[in-house]
Amino acid sequence: MDPTHFQLDHAPIIEAVLDIDCDLPPTLDWNVLKDAAREAFCDGYPKARQQFVQNHVLTAGEEGSPVLKFNEGLGALQFLTEDEKQLVQFRANGFSFNRLAPYTTLDDYLGEIQTAWEKFRELAGPVMVRKIGLRMINRILLPMDGGKFTFSDYLTTAPRLPDTGMKLGIVGFLDQQVVADEETGNLANIVKTSQLPENDKLPVILDIDAYFLCQMPPPVWNELLPRIESLRNLKNRIFQHTLTPQCLNLFSHSD
Repeated sequence: MDPTHFQLDHAPIIEAVLDIDCDLPPTLDWNVLKDAAREAFCDGYPKARQQFVQNHVLTAGEEGSPVLKFNEGLGALQFLTEDEKQLVQFRANGFSFNRLAPYTTLDDYLGEIQTAWEKFRELAGPVMVRKIGLRMINRILLPMDGGKFTFSDYLTTAPRLPDTGMKLGIVGFLDQQVVADEETGNLANIVKTSQLPENDKLPVILDIDAYFLCQMPPPVWNELLPRIESLRNLKNRIFQHTLTPQCLNLFSHSD
């Protein structure tokens, strides 16, 4: 099975994100960019929004009295499809492509990502790329039997309790690792956590954020695609080897 093109019939992905963090020109006029980008994306992404961020700073004023200052700035220009399942973002520090469930396979979205990235390069004029990331957030509903659950049936690295001699049971967990692939230079942040049970299911979030840190001029698509595929390979390998065959069978996996 090729991990790069590993595909599930019913992927548990609730959000997929491709991020490219960039330095943008300090002279960039966001008002001009907003109008140009909205025109460029109006056909496929008819809904446009602006996201603002606030910074709060608490300092000591006269006689030690606290002084709260804040400023607000534009965080992102967002362009959404009619159903709001897919969006392109022009962020203050880069570019993002987001896809919400239902999600099929990355191959189905690469053409859209290419078009959006090329428009971003043309309109925003990034000067330096700092990070390329591919993140997949999975929500996996694991079956319980009468409220009971055996983690090792579904997770290859199941949470374990210390041997205290007491009758302890796990009611929730949070597990996180950061790993590095020495061959490619890619890194990944892996988070596993449980949520409250829903009827006879235990929701488990498996969040895999694969990324590559760099300092390079903004790549054209043919230079960017191999890195995306490399991150995809890392993400898929982690996914496949975090879940047991019994768990993968919940999604009727296929090549």
